[in-house]
Amino acid sequence: MQAQGRSIFDTDLAVAYYARVSTDKDKQINSLSNQKRYFEDCIAENPHWRFTGGYVDEGISGTSVEGREQFLKMIEDAKRGTFDLIITKEISRFARNTLDSLRYTRELLRFGVGVYFQNDNINTFDKDAELRLTIMSSIAQDEVRKLSERTRFGFKRAQKNSVLLGQNNLFGYNKTDGRLEIIEPEAAIVREVFERYTAGELGLRAIANDLDRRGIRGRQGRPFHYSTLYGMIRNPKYKGCYAGRRYASRDYRDKRSYRLSEDKWLVHEDDRIPAIVSEALWEQANRRL
Repeated sequence: MQAQGRSIFDTDLAVAYYARVSTDKDKQINSLSNQKRYFEDCIAENPHWRFTGGYVDEGISGTSVEGREQFLKMIEDAKRGTFDLIITKEISRFARNTLDSLRYTRELLRFGVGVYFQNDNINTFDKDAELRLTIMSSIAQDEVRKLSERTRFGFKRAQKNSVLLGQNNLFGYNKTDGRLEIIEPEAAIVREVFERYTAGELGLRAIANDLDRRGIRGRQGRPFHYSTLYGMIRNPKYKGCYAGRRYASRDYRDKRSYRLSEDKWLVHEDDRIPAIVSEALWEQANRRL
């Protein structure tokens, strides 16, 4: 199917849409439902277009296409001739990586499928589309880099100032107004884990199995596992210390984090973090670990 030289709006086409939001916050999910309704209405209003369905990725980053199941399914369906045209909001919704943008739009064109980026007014059937797409994709990619650098700078500054970062999900504590408060029933489990582990009779896996057998669960009813208890033993907050800069990511393109060596950690006593176990017990458990 060739659409060069003709308006896509006056050509009989089978049309699908692609939509994505980068987090699962309610506001963005609602925005996503608005996008779905908008695209469906937009396609239905054109008498030359036949709606073939939509592809939606929720809570997925646009930095790369890795893990975007609906996006990849859309590419496979395009190869099978399911539709002729994909409409999407903008390049940053499709891909924020220049190489991905070019790779997939070229691949789609080989199968006779175009992409129309509405906000950017780019239709890949047009002869000058690839040049414009390269420029706009590079701008979108650079925006991700700048945002990542600003975020990392903010985190580093907050850690330097010992601001308590993170969500309210540390077992044993409740975070209120920048302070941690002990939740005693949970704290009792934390103390039990430290005490049983330092006693030396059971390993973390055996302790986790025993907690599961007794029906003791973590947050959201999830059972404790070896990795959960390992992280609990290692966390300096349980002895009343601020613990920052323990993990880092390599750059904005690689979201995977890695653990920094302990000499790079920011660890010190903090009166906003009440201790659940004594420093001596924490040190003893970590020596054994």
